[in-house]
Amino acid sequence: MPREAPYLAVADALRARILAREWGIGERLPSRALLAEEYGVGRNVMQRAVDGLIINGLLEGRAGSGTYVRIPRERLRMVRSRHSERGGGFPSRAGMKERGRAEAWDSHSQARVPAPDAIAERLAISPGDLCVNTHYEFLADGQPVQLSESWEPMAITDGTPIVMPERGPLAGKGVVERMRSIGVVIETVVELPRPARATQAQANLLGISVGDLVLQIERTIYDTDGRPVETADIVIPDVRREVAYEFAVDQP
Repeated sequence: MPREAPYLAVADALRARILAREWGIGERLPSRALLAEEYGVGRNVMQRAVDGLIINGLLEGRAGSGTYVRIPRERLRMVRSRHSERGGGFPSRAGMKERGRAEAWDSHSQARVPAPDAIAERLAISPGDLCVNTHYEFLADGQPVQLSESWEPMAITDGTPIVMPERGPLAGKGVVERMRSIGVVIETVVELPRPARATQAQANLLGISVGDLVLQIERTIYDTDGRPVETADIVIPDVRREVAYEFAVDQP
């Protein structure tokens, strides 16, 4: 039988002490150097053990201060489903209100922004083609719970009432309804989720620590001709939200 990795054994031992309330909620643990000495392991082993407990939500690291027992927070469930997301993968204000949690957002849009290479590839346009770039900060109970940065090719919306996603007669209605108003019918939403660590900028906006676990979702929306009409990068802090994907089963 293969032997358990040393950092896993140390993590289990620390977890048991945390659950036994040896350190209270919000209390700082001894330094990692002291813990490594106590357990007779190297600092790299202790680092991996503590990092694992941070990812699992038992501890939190505070830059320049140390490692603390995390204060429990309610994690809101965000459901990504074929039905709720067929509106373009982007919630409307009404839909968010119905869920009773994420009730508001702040946004800032800028038109005529040249598409970076990676965005151009996702939108099947040439690098430098003009887009509308929008930054969103989603709020639940007054707390930031999600960030999103979206890109829409201006070749599709320029000169129409919907060129700015959060202005005009369909402000806040979501990609599907906005595009439908100019004769563009959405058919497919593709999402690629990846775990990541919060950058300094993301941590500042979300009120979390640099390096905290986040879920990054690369989302692209296609019309009935297979043309990408919007792409976005969504960032969800793991400590605030869990993401559930829901799929309907086609009946015979």
